[in-house]
Amino acid sequence: MKRGSSKWLVAAALAAGALSGAAHAQTIPTIKVGWTIPAEESKYWMMKRPTEFTNLGKKYNIEWTQFQGTSPMTQALAAGALDCATQGVLSLANGVTGGNLKAYIVAQHVFEKPGGFSVYWAVKDDSPIKTIADLKGKNVGISVIGGGTYGPFKMLLKGGGVDPEKDIKLIEIGFAASEDALRQGRVDAINMNQPFAARMEAKGGTRKLFALNEAMPNIVHILEACRADFVDKNPELAKMYVADITLGMKKALADRDETLKVVNEVLKAPIPVLETYLLKDNDFGRDPGAAPNFPAMQKMLDIYQEAGMLPKMDVMQFKHPTIVAPIQ
Repeated sequence: MKRGSSKWLVAAALAAGALSGAAHAQTIPTIKVGWTIPAEESKYWMMKRPTEFTNLGKKYNIEWTQFQGTSPMTQALAAGALDCATQGVLSLANGVTGGNLKAYIVAQHVFEKPGGFSVYWAVKDDSPIKTIADLKGKNVGISVIGGGTYGPFKMLLKGGGVDPEKDIKLIEIGFAASEDALRQGRVDAINMNQPFAARMEAKGGTRKLFALNEAMPNIVHILEACRADFVDKNPELAKMYVADITLGMKKALADRDETLKVVNEVLKAPIPVLETYLLKDNDFGRDPGAAPNFPAMQKMLDIYQEAGMLPKMDVMQFKHPTIVAPIQ
């Protein structure tokens, strides 16, 4: 009987401890955040080095969900399945016009800078495809249809005399699988992003066909957006999140060696490959405070509108008066 009583006491104590821990966890709010690869170093720091952040894990938690691109995250934001997520300018705008999404742009991850890396479409060295016009009747890969790269890609094809909806077969292939898809002949051309472009270039056998900066210089590739209702109902929680995004960007830029390790843990790309470009002149640009470049985004919206892809849109509808990076 003593042994039985002892077991019940231990079980009761364990249950009480678990309930106490659960109760404590419930007092800390959780933000549902979408992410993708590549180029989200501030969020990768938050994922892999959470103890470096004052509030993360103490005053709030994050439920991370990975997506293949920005367009699916737009849908998840519109459905209320995410509170905040990585977005492209076009995908966010499409969420507003087609999904009644109301959101704030709270931070920015990367942009294309003069002389830096620009997302490009590659073909094999021995491919007969020499110009955009040669893509007619071909299989062309893209990370996500309707995502951040789709807008300037569509404009480039039209400028080259190719209807992206009728003249090619467009196939969604994530960046991580792009090189294999091209080398194995599953597509005739494919878009390349870092670090996958650097890895492919090191092996040889491929060449660049065209790059996005030929259609749209200084592209803001990815930004951070949060649902307006989430921010409006939880302003202090949103401020803590944006402050950590700001801090994450500062840490990423201040300690390149550690950032290489963090990105390696997330992307599984070898550090020697990352070393060739990450946070160097041939990489994307990053604002040191993760501040959104609203004027650059407005120019992008205007170009999309002129191309008939969007109605006229004012980027300032996405700016919260106070909750926007940098927040200290």
